[in-house]
Amino acid sequence: MRFIYFIYANATRDLISKYSKKRVKLYKIMNKSSFFIAGQHAVIEALRNPNRKVLRVFLTEDAKKNIHKKNPKINLLKDIKVYFKSKKELDKYTNKEKLMHGGYVAEVEHLYQLNLKDFIKDKKDCTFVCLDEVSDPRNIGSLIRSASSFNIDGLIIKERQFPSESKLMYKSASGCMEHLNIFQVSNINSTLKNLREKNFWVYGFDAKGSKNFTDIKWTGKNVLLFGSEGFGMKEHTGKYADFIVKIEINENIESLNISNSAAIVFHHLQYLKKKS
Repeated sequence: MRFIYFIYANATRDLISKYSKKRVKLYKIMNKSSFFIAGQHAVIEALRNPNRKVLRVFLTEDAKKNIHKKNPKINLLKDIKVYFKSKKELDKYTNKEKLMHGGYVAEVEHLYQLNLKDFIKDKKDCTFVCLDEVSDPRNIGSLIRSASSFNIDGLIIKERQFPSESKLMYKSASGCMEHLNIFQVSNINSTLKNLREKNFWVYGFDAKGSKNFTDIKWTGKNVLLFGSEGFGMKEHTGKYADFIVKIEINENIESLNISNSAAIVFHHLQYLKKKS
């Protein structure tokens, strides 16, 4: 009986081991999976980014000339497979999203995913923006553009809600996907809890906040927490905020678009840094 059990246990172990190896391989392949992006700034900045693997580029003749004109000292298309297409031929890549490609389409691989825990080591002055239940690609892309423009250290977003292969997001980000640290996490609440334990202050933004965000000193390590439009932060997630603050606007206006709200906050924080 023991002999039979021993054979069964070994067979089960070997089967699990075989499955685990396949799963690891699949994970690696998925990380290297390619997708398409469109738009002048999205494509050119991807070509400029040494960490971004660009597999193929589809351009009109005018787009190619513009790339060389904007980058006279370096050939961004060197060692890249370039295919020349008409605007009508490129439309098939963006018709579904009803997106203007401007003569630029590229097939790219995902950037290496950053580890938040490693990134914050030895950081004394750091500001992240964290999105709770925000999933609209245009809003996320616009927010990424603003965050990059005003030197926010990174975006924290739930992995399942991040449209990582969205042409709309890349187009809205206008090339800034290549310039902002993006941390995809499995759980926002546990991430906020861990950051608080690392001496980060978490500020939740809500119209019902008791204090104007401009009254905060904004020094040290901070997380700017924004909820979805219409619903705001989830009640449970809001419990991980140390403070709930608001952006004062015309009392006759209900709210601002989330990307506009975030841009106002980012600009103010940059202004304070320069002032100090």
